[in-house]
Amino acid sequence: MPFSLKVRGFALLALFLAAGAPIPARAAPSHKAHRRSAKRVVLLLDRQGPAIKGGLPNVRALGALVLDESGHEIYARNPDHERPIASISKLAATLAVMDRGLELEGLSTISKADIEVARGGARSRLLEGMTLSNRDLLHAALMGSDNRAIPALGRAVKLSSTQLAAAMTAKAKQLGLKQTRFHDPTGLSIENVSTPRETIVLLQAVMRHPVLGPITQRVQYDAHPVGRPPISYVNTYRPAMRANVQVLGGKTGYNDDARYCLVLAAKIDGHTCFMSFLANEGKLTRFGDVARVADWMVSRKPRGQPPLLAAAPTGSSATPTSETSPPSPPATSSPSLSPPPPQDQAQAQTQDRTEALFQSTAANASSDPGTDLAPPLPPQLTPPLESMPR
Repeated sequence: MPFSLKVRGFALLALFLAAGAPIPARAAPSHKAHRRSAKRVVLLLDRQGPAIKGGLPNVRALGALVLDESGHEIYARNPDHERPIASISKLAATLAVMDRGLELEGLSTISKADIEVARGGARSRLLEGMTLSNRDLLHAALMGSDNRAIPALGRAVKLSSTQLAAAMTAKAKQLGLKQTRFHDPTGLSIENVSTPRETIVLLQAVMRHPVLGPITQRVQYDAHPVGRPPISYVNTYRPAMRANVQVLGGKTGYNDDARYCLVLAAKIDGHTCFMSFLANEGKLTRFGDVARVADWMVSRKPRGQPPLLAAAPTGSSATPTSETSPPSPPATSSPSLSPPPPQDQAQAQTQDRTEALFQSTAANASSDPGTDLAPPLPPQLTPPLESMPR
């Protein structure tokens, strides 16, 4: 910089100080910039630490459960502790409206009342006055987790939001769920609670449904509001999809009390399993939990054998557990299944079931180990996508 410009700069600074004028300061970072920075920190935190800890997947959710296709526990952490479940509630809401004979090709218009019920939730693309088929609204609710779709579907079967929440609780009781109840139909209420175990039952009920099941399997869908451009939905569980995880269906959830939640059905290394992760800190951590469980299952499989699926303790050393039952003994690192001590009958039964599974699946093993060693998913859980005409 030329000497004359430096002198002028110092002179201007002296005038500012003499006049008592404040020196302009650098603008503080905006609130949005702070949120972006915090989000980056969350992502970094999720990637830190080992994927496996103490011989088990390093799951971060406070409540978690992983079941195999037969319902045997693969991993558990506070699986029967009640927690808010946020938009996982929409599984029960869609079951309730279908039970009341929802007309799929009937038209519903988004009203001010729908907007009021959904107030406080995520941004919606269903605008007031927009008219869609009820089939489109089901996709918006289950794939896009749109809160306004739920009260509109309730009105289509002549239920107010309060009546729909009561019907959802009745549906949960019908399914044998004793710790699942709903105060509002969208999942915004902290009083919408369930457990990892019971959210899996809800998901299984939805996947068995001939209409709802294919919706939970879809990754992308275009809704067609009357007289307006299409609305493209991408399923909110999409980040769980990876090379060794074939997602078969699922539902995400979030509110300030429930935190980040996910219930998922997936095929890992040829084996179907069901997962529920409740109360995760960090938007992507729930999907990281899926990846950690999948990598752990694959890493425990000896070459040419199905994965060794051992029941995990119900608690975690990192976070105290509310479960009162004592933890199961840690799984051994040996790939062979040696006979257990006679005094441990529960462990003997678990290993007998696992050994029987290995023998039945290994007999049908293909030349590509680990790809089709598991029994196929029952037809009621895999309805073809072609069965969903627009």
